[in-house]
Amino acid sequence: MRHPIRSAATLSLLLFLGACVQPAPGSSPSGADGATPGGSASDTPTTAPSSGTPGSSAEAWAAYKTKDGTLTFDYPARWTITDPAGQAAAGGVFLSVSNEAGKQLATLRTNMVAGSECTTKSPYSLLDSEPLPALAQKGSTPRFVFEGRQGTDPATPGPFAYGITSSPAPSGPDACPIFHFFGWPPSGAAFGGAYNPMEAVEGATPGPDTPEAYMDTQEYKDIKRMITSLRPNS
Repeated sequence: MRHPIRSAATLSLLLFLGACVQPAPGSSPSGADGATPGGSASDTPTTAPSSGTPGSSAEAWAAYKTKDGTLTFDYPARWTITDPAGQAAAGGVFLSVSNEAGKQLATLRTNMVAGSECTTKSPYSLLDSEPLPALAQKGSTPRFVFEGRQGTDPATPGPFAYGITSSPAPSGPDACPIFHFFGWPPSGAAFGGAYNPMEAVEGATPGPDTPEAYMDTQEYKDIKRMITSLRPNS
């Protein structure tokens, strides 16, 4: 069910997510910059990429295995993985994925202790949803979603975000703030990012009517393919 959204502060989503995540006990700052174009746990793709032009069906993709050896995901080989991307929870992963222009598209964090309080609800927009059975835990199957909330600032649309969530789907026209975390041993994990409808994206004109148009861009299609490819290592 869709509900059009025409207002809110996009950055409020990032502030909310930051406030809801707590590193697991014993976390410590990460080491040096780990920017790795086409990197993996060994700083090389785990699968050989094919040749092709950006955005084409033959574009080069590779697989990245997290440094703790628990998860793997596919990504365009032209994108850059920074691992670590900041302070990670003890025994966990914190990496970011950026495109060739340096725009951060998503972050992956594991071993997170997450909590949220639903003090207010607002009209929501569900633009995309796909179950991810490969990540099911204890009978709960998380979903990839692209969604938004209506805020109070009429001059700014959003906020909008995409990612994996184990939160139940809203049952009415209003929903709690966006909370993209899913159950993963030993506690929880997050893989997603925020969409700013006022930022220029090839294939979509910036403006309040672009969330639907954004889903038709190659950027969104690549992001969704990457995030939904997340899977445990056997």
